[in-house]
Formats: sequence, structure tokens, C-alpha cells
Amino acid sequence: MVTCYKYTGADDMQNRTRQERRFEETEHELPDFSPFKPALTPTDKVLQLFSYLGKKNPFPRSVTDQDTLWLLDNTAYRNEHTGKWEAEFVSAVFSQHSSCVVVDAVNAIASKIKLDEKDPNYPIIKERIKPFLQDIKPGTQAKALQGGKTPLKLGPGGRNGISSDIKGLPDSKGGGHLVPTFAEVPKGTNGLLEMKTFYADPEGWGVISDIDDTIKITQTSDPIGILRTTFLDKPEVCSGMPELYRFIQSLVQESTPWFYLSASPYNLYPFLRDFREQNYPHGTIILRDASWMSLPGLLTTLTLGTEDYKVDRMEKIHSWLPKRKMICIGDSTQSDPEAYGEIYRAYPGWVKLIFIRKVEDIAAIGIEAKNEPERFEKAFKDVPRDVWHVFSDPAECRNSIQDAVTRSS
Repeated sequence: MVTCYKYTGADDMQNRTRQERRFEETEHELPDFSPFKPALTPTDKVLQLFSYLGKKNPFPRSVTDQDTLWLLDNTAYRNEHTGKWEAEFVSAVFSQHSSCVVVDAVNAIASKIKLDEKDPNYPIIKERIKPFLQDIKPGTQAKALQGGKTPLKLGPGGRNGISSDIKGLPDSKGGGHLVPTFAEVPKGTNGLLEMKTFYADPEGWGVISDIDDTIKITQTSDPIGILRTTFLDKPEVCSGMPELYRFIQSLVQESTPWFYLSASPYNLYPFLRDFREQNYPHGTIILRDASWMSLPGLLTTLTLGTEDYKVDRMEKIHSWLPKRKMICIGDSTQSDPEAYGEIYRAYPGWVKLIFIRKVEDIAAIGIEAKNEPERFEKAFKDVPRDVWHVFSDPAECRNSIQDAVTRSS
């Protein structure tokens, strides 16, 4: 694994953008939610205490009919040492209700994006902000049934309500297929109660894609733009990207695993999952476990430390599928060039192609510097020139992808 990161200037660029676009001022004006905490019973106090132990919690709470449970889609792989199938299962549990004053949070967003409460779109904010307001249920263990026959216990979750477990899976004839997992919960529990596991054989192609301003217009260089696209606007695809991804999938076949790696927090998972299902190939969405009950945290998560975070998650993907040939796709608004350059140097031969969408359609201070040739030359130091490509029109990528896949075949 990569134990340290080379200085690339990505953090300086992010800090400059935050300063010039006055991110801290916007963050300061947004509320951090303070739930009303009812008096805890002795049992509640014990459960709260044990929740600090995470997976080692000997007394996890069970999912109730008053909870929301999310099961996140994942990718199964063959363990290099045992040859057996396994996968990382991620789940999250929170209360269906919020102990925060929801209307205050909605008004805070509406005020920032200058939306009147009489506007017919006002209820959209209330619906989208819910995952940021629901009380976290730490120390909860979820039960599920994988493939209709394999029982799974997920968790117990940590203090952020999220659990991550590596689970062994029954043997499979081969990769390229989807297997559903269903939550076993009391009647009344809501959320994402079904997930899908994509089985990926050890060899072949794979795709790692950023989300914000790579496949979905987000305006990540502007804090008000982030709030508007997150909580109000209908999500829009980046022009030409769905067609490019369908083209890639037609070349690398249905057995190829896709990973959507974003600096967005897990609060946005249902929103991004729906967007992916409507516009892009099925794949595992990997998000940051930060900013629960925090609107300022949303902006911070999207704009600070993204290079280290993405390199760390790509290391995890490499540990699952080290023999795959990866195509990495990102954009110029944040640290995708630096992160992809770093992972290429860390694992020579793993990444075969890198594509960076040059974002020219948002009015952001400092965007010119982000698109300067010198930036890309520095980010892709020691990466062969025929591996990385900066494009404006997604159609420009097709020949390079076609040639690489043809040579590989």
C-alpha cells in the first residue's frame, strides 16, 4: 500500500478555490444540527457506551420498525490467497425521525440559494435534506439474506451509524452477474432494503469514475452551486458522458466492474444511486463517511483532502482486483488528475488509461489554473503520454479506448 503521498499542489489549489469562492463564510452561515437529546434510560446509556466498540460491540441493538436501513450495492471479488469469493458489505442505520428542527434546516438552504418558501420547488429541499437530519443509530446490527439463501449479519455499526464488513460468499461459476441481498427487518422499517452484488472475476477491464462534474453537473468550485445542485436542481448529466460510458461498456463487455468514486458524503447515496441507475452502467458507489447532520460538513467533504481520500479508496479497489486493467475517468475541477497520477505510479501497470474532462462550462475563480497544461504535466509526471488524456468533448476519448482494448485483445 501507498504509505505517503507526494506533494502535488492539489491541496493548494483546493485551498485557493475555497478562499476565493468564500467557502468558509458560507460554511459558517450554515447550521450544524444539534439534536434534542431525551433523557436516556440505563439501557440506552449502556448501548451508547458499547457503540464505541464498533464491530467488537458485544451487545448490538437490532433494527426496529422505527429505523431507516440502507444496504449499499457492492462488488464481489476472489480473495487472492484463498480463491474464495468475498465482498465488502456497507450498511447504515438511522431513525426515521429527526430530533432536529427540520424547518430551520430547510429555511437555511432556501435562504442561501434565494428560494422563496412559496416556490413550488420548495418541498424538494425538504425531501433531499432528510438524510442529513435523521438521527444516527450507532451500534446497530442488520440482518440480510444474500442470494435467497446465505444469511448475513452486518455490523454493528460505529459511532457514525455505518458498518463495513468483509463477508465470504458462496462459490460462483464466474463473474459478470448480479446477485440481490434483501434486508430481514420488522414491518415498518424503511430505506434501501435491497442491494445488488456484482461478481467480478480477477482479470479483465475495470472502470473507476468520479461523479461530480465528471458524469453529473455539480459546480463543485462554488459553494452556492453545490447547495443548489444538491438540494434543489434536477440532476443533469455532463453532456456526452452517458454515450461515452455506453461505448466503453460495449467494448469491455458486461462482465466489467464499475466503481463510482466520489468525495460526496454517504448522506447522498440514495440520490446518487438513483442518478446512476437512470443514466450510467451499474456499479459500486464509494462515498465519504463524513458530514452526518452537518451542512457545513457537506461543503468541507467535497473540497478538502480529496486526493488522499481517493488514493486511499483506489488502493482498496486494487487490493480486490489487482490483475484488472483499469480505466480512470475524472475532471479538472478538483484533484482527480493528481489522485490518478499517484495511483498509476504506486501500482505500475494497473491503470491503463486516464481521461480528465476539462471543465470549461462553470464560472469559477481559479478554473483557468486548473486547466493549465502545466498542471496536468505535473500531475502525470512519469505517466506515459499515451496513457493520460485531457478532453473537452467525450467523443475524443473513443479512439484511445478502442485502440487500448483492441491491443489488449
